Amino acid sequence: MARIIDGKAIAADVRARIAEGVLAIRSRSTLHPHLALLLVGDDPASHVYVRNKGKACEEVGMKSTIVRLPATATEAEVLACVDAWNTDPSVHGILVQLPLPRHISEQNVILAINPDKDVDGFHPINAGRLLIGSPGFVPCTPAGILELLRVANVETSGKHAVVVGRSNIVGKPIATLLAQKRPQGNATVTLCHTGTVDLARYTRSADIIIAAVGVAGLITADHVKPGVTVIDVGMNRVEKPEGGTRLVGDVDFAAVEPLASAITPVPGGVGPMTIAMLLSNTLHAAQRTSL
Repeated sequence: MARIIDGKAIAADVRARIAEGVLAIRSRSTLHPHLALLLVGDDPASHVYVRNKGKACEEVGMKSTIVRLPATATEAEVLACVDAWNTDPSVHGILVQLPLPRHISEQNVILAINPDKDVDGFHPINAGRLLIGSPGFVPCTPAGILELLRVANVETSGKHAVVVGRSNIVGKPIATLLAQKRPQGNATVTLCHTGTVDLARYTRSADIIIAAVGVAGLITADHVKPGVTVIDVGMNRVEKPEGGTRLVGDVDFAAVEPLASAITPVPGGVGPMTIAMLLSNTLHAAQRTSL
């Protein structure tokens, strides 16, 4: 049976360290680490995510500001809000909740965020810094995956890691990080995606699988070798036979868990780490300001 990598417990430890960092910075200055969040539209899931992020800030002693704009807001109104936060020295981190309404360019909004306040790590400048291994904000989910691997003592150096999914938010950055000569890196990385022919051909040779493609139960027992470490990033809502829905990952947990050496559950694996690393990035942004 696989060892379960408990993202909830690891995230709680990260949050405790962040709370100590917030207390330390506030005890020696008037600085109050501050995350500003912008929500546009009526997407129910986005409202939950933003509310949870604001609550997480409060729990570690950070300040949070949440601005909610209607779905009819113009791109100019969104950019004006971002620009105001860019120039506000009391704001250390800016997060614009995605997705945005169709008439607003996500790329334009991301480009408008000051890279030094881009705690999501989506700005091209931070993406470039990540690619060449320079200091910058790492997207929160990949940063959380690295922390899970570190705490779980999963050896990555010299191992074959297969990343399934090529998004700018998870797949591409985690593939880059795992390939770099760094702790929780130095792996040989294969990047697969929905266009990969014979996916199992690649995943069966993997020592580590990062599943981040957004297809429920895609990775089955036929896709893995015994002893693999599996990090399941997927969060998919599926219908339950008795009615309602349940949350499942990209991995068929019941089939893969007996073969794996370590595996993350869904929920309770990668998900809690994403918000924890958002708080970590915001604290680091505030600490830079205090230097």
